[in-house]
This record gives sequence, C-alpha cells and structure tokens, in this order.
Amino acid sequence: MMQLSAICIAVVGVIHLLPLVGVLGAERLNALYGIAVGEPNLALLMRHRAVLFGLLGGVMLASALHAPWRLLAYGLAWVSVVSFMLLAASHPGLNAAVLRVVKVDWVAVVFLLVGTAALWRGTD
Repeated sequence: MMQLSAICIAVVGVIHLLPLVGVLGAERLNALYGIAVGEPNLALLMRHRAVLFGLLGGVMLASALHAPWRLLAYGLAWVSVVSFMLLAASHPGLNAAVLRVVKVDWVAVVFLLVGTAALWRGTD
C-alpha cells in the first residue's frame, strides 16, 4: 500500500501538471486562464510557465515513488501554492477562470496539510 504522504503529493503533482497543456499555445492558455494571450512575448512567458509547472509536477510525482525526494517536493509544493494564493488575494477582480485556479489550489492545500502531517508524524 502506498504511503499517505506519497498519495497526497501525487495528487498535488497532478494538480501542478494540469497547466502543462498551456505549452500548446495561446488557445490553450486562454481556455486555462480566460485571458487573451495574443501578444507574442506574453504567450512565450505563459508557455514557459506551463513548462515550469510540468517540471514541478513531475518532481512531485517522482517523490511519490522516491521517498528521499518527498520533503523537497512538499517544500516546493507549499511555496508554489501559498505564493499563488497570496498573490491572487492581492489582486481584486480576478476572472472566473483564475478564481477556479484559486479553488483548485485550496484543494491542493488540503492534500498538502494531510500529507505534511503524515510525513511529519511518520505515520505512513
């Protein structure tokens, strides 16, 4: 049976992999975030962001299978989720698509809390 901390970081890893489809172009980014990404420089930056989320999600998924990486993966996950939520909280008037990302990050927080507690207590 897989450990609870491994399951939780795997779920958070999958959440972080979802934006990876944005690497496919402006149409996918528009669908993800509800913003027009027609300007080439912004499209490049957002597509690169998608790649970075893919790398981050990949590390989290790998840590689910390789326990020595798990503490690092949890640290990266917490920084990713909390920083986005703090930044989002400081920007009123977010569109529905971005608010959906915030809601998904709240789901990630729940898994991070459970997984971190299991990791810390060594109960898994």
